[in-house]
Formats: sequence, structure tokens, C-alpha cells
Amino acid sequence: MAGDPPLLTLPSLDEPPPPGSRTVTTDDGVDLHVEFDGKPDAPLTVVLSHGFTARLAEWEPQRPALRGRARLVLWDQRGHGRSGWTPLTRATIDRTGRDLGQVLDAVAPTGPVVLAGHSMGGMSILALARQRPELFGTRVVGAFLLATSAGGLVGGLTGFIVAVLRRLHLLRVYLWLLQRMAPALERRRRRGTVLGRRAIRRLLFGRDDADRRSVRMVQQLLEETPLPVTMAFYATFLDHDETEALEVLRRVPVTVVAATHDRLTPEAHGRRIAEAVGADLTVVPGAGHSVNMTRTEVVNRAFTGLLDRVEGSARRAG
Repeated sequence: MAGDPPLLTLPSLDEPPPPGSRTVTTDDGVDLHVEFDGKPDAPLTVVLSHGFTARLAEWEPQRPALRGRARLVLWDQRGHGRSGWTPLTRATIDRTGRDLGQVLDAVAPTGPVVLAGHSMGGMSILALARQRPELFGTRVVGAFLLATSAGGLVGGLTGFIVAVLRRLHLLRVYLWLLQRMAPALERRRRRGTVLGRRAIRRLLFGRDDADRRSVRMVQQLLEETPLPVTMAFYATFLDHDETEALEVLRRVPVTVVAATHDRLTPEAHGRRIAEAVGADLTVVPGAGHSVNMTRTEVVNRAFTGLLDRVEGSARRAG
């Protein structure tokens, strides 16, 4: 049936990186892994930023639809995938926005760029828009925001605990202790458990898109990220507020994709972004946070539609 998840086998981290991969070293010394796909001489570059606890392989379902249209740049955010470990006090959206800018400067220093981000990747785009607004409408000519938020995400008991730690000025102590305990935490961590699979099923999948194979694949992908990195980045979501950046995004064509059963970045967050920036909005019924992997055709159609709009704007401007 149309929209069913593709039969994917994600590249393993045990395999060598593909030929032509690069390392971009940030101004604070973290090595970021960057890969390329698509047409190397294409006039348009698309930079894809993955989500929280994932890696660039999560964009695998989108590559076939995009590689004939643009030069593709994919990167692992700090602490994820093949990229280097980050000091946990720098596991923040503000920092990943700066990282995205430095990847852009290093591997796509000229020519028009479309930025695409899923979840935390979309938040990194918003952070970059706040930090370097001069890029938007000049170098950055479009943005694809998938299952993401401009702020107001963390609640519940965990959010309360992090808020208390912050008010007591103990969050840096927590992150320092976490860094010291990281090796022990990783040694004792159990991956591939039934309990973990149930959590993945509930948090990342929707009403009717959670076939067993997809859940196991996403579980394996997300559990590759070291637990301390996951715990450290979670603290930054409490502070995440990039509503001021939305005005910057109004300068370029934007497409927002939201899923009705997304428990991490609920549909309402996508609607708020779309309304604020005048974006095209695609709402995917019954889908969850992993919408790009379970509703591939819908997401790819929205993505290529954005590229059509960007190219049409460029032709009119020329």
C-alpha cells in the first residue's frame, strides 16, 4: 500500500565510512563527520541534519528522491554517529546551530543552500537563523522542517527535575558528574531490550505505522548514541526557545511536516511554526515522530515540492 515503510537496511557504524567523507573540526575541537551524495556539480546544495539520538543514516529513505535534484550534504551532530564526543556542558541546541554553520562554511561555502532538519536537526536550523540571520535569503534559500519545534517541549517529572537543578545552579554539576560516570554508564547499558522497544514504539511511532521491523530498526539506530550524550542533550530542550528565529525564516520558502501522533514534537508545534513563517504545512495522519521512515512517500513529496518552489523562485529572480 502507498506510504508503507520501505524495506531499509541502514548502513552500520561498523562499516568504514563511504569514500569522499570529510571531517569538519569545530571551533571548540569536536570532529564532525560529513558525507556527500547526489550531483556534485548541481547548482543547489541540500544540507540534512538528523534528529536527537539518531545519525545521518535516518535520512536514507529520502536520498533516492533527492540525489537527482541536488548536491546532498549529510552530517552527524556532535556526540552522535561517527562524530566526536562532546563535552556534555556543550550538548546544547545553541551549540549544534553553530556546528551547522561551520559545516556549511566548510563544505558549502558558496552557492544556494536548502537546510533540512528532523527534530533536533530542525532546532539546529532555527538556532542558526538566530545566530546568523544574514545567511537567510542570500545563501540559504529554503528550509524543510520535519517533526520539530521552536520551543516549549519538556514537561513532566524529568522536565521538573531539570528545572529544579537549573534554578539551584546545579545543572553544570549534574553534567560534570555525568561526564565522569559516562564510561560506567555505557558499560552497564543494555541495548535491544523489550522494554526499550516498547518505549520506542510509544514515543516515536503513531497509531498505525509501527510494524515490528521498523520499530527494531529505529531502536537500534537510537541506541547507538551514548547514554550520557542523550541525557545531556535532553537538558537543553527545557531552554529551547527559538521563536525569535521564525521571523528570519519568513525570508525563504519553508515547508513544515508534522505528524498527528507525534509525542515528542506534537503536531501543534509544527502548526505554530508554519503559521509564524507562512510555510507550506503537511500534516501526516496517524504517523509518529519517525514519520520520514514510516511515511516516506508523503515526506519525499513534501520535500521535492519545496525544491520545486525554490527552483521556481530562482528562475523568476533570474
